[in-house]
Amino acid sequence: MLMVHFSGFYAWLKEPLSQRALQDVRQTEMIQQAWADSGKVYGYRKLHDDLLDQGETCSESRVAGLASIAGISQRRLATNVVLASMAANQPSSLTTHWTGSSRWMHQTGSG
Repeated sequence: MLMVHFSGFYAWLKEPLSQRALQDVRQTEMIQQAWADSGKVYGYRKLHDDLLDQGETCSESRVAGLASIAGISQRRLATNVVLASMAANQPSSLTTHWTGSSRWMHQTGSG
C-alpha cells in the first residue's frame, strides 16, 4: 500500500501530469517534428536552434535529454569505412614531393 495522503491522491487524479511534464511532452513533439524535417540527421545542437527559432526557451542539455528519451540520435557517417572504400577503388592522385633534411622539409610541388 502506498503511503499517500487522500488529498494528494485526489489532487493527482484531477491533474495527473505536472506543468513540467506537459511541457516535456509538447517540446518532445516539437523536437521529433524538427528531427523528421531535417531528414533525421540533426543532432541536439541544431534541434535546440530550431526550438529557439520557434520561440521556445530551453537549454541544449534539456533538448539532448528529451531527444535521448524519444530515441532520437544524430545519424553519423562511418568516415573510416567511406575513406577506406574510396582508397581501395581509386588510386590517389595527390602526390607531394618533399625535399630537405628531416628538420627543414620543403614542399616542392605535386608530381
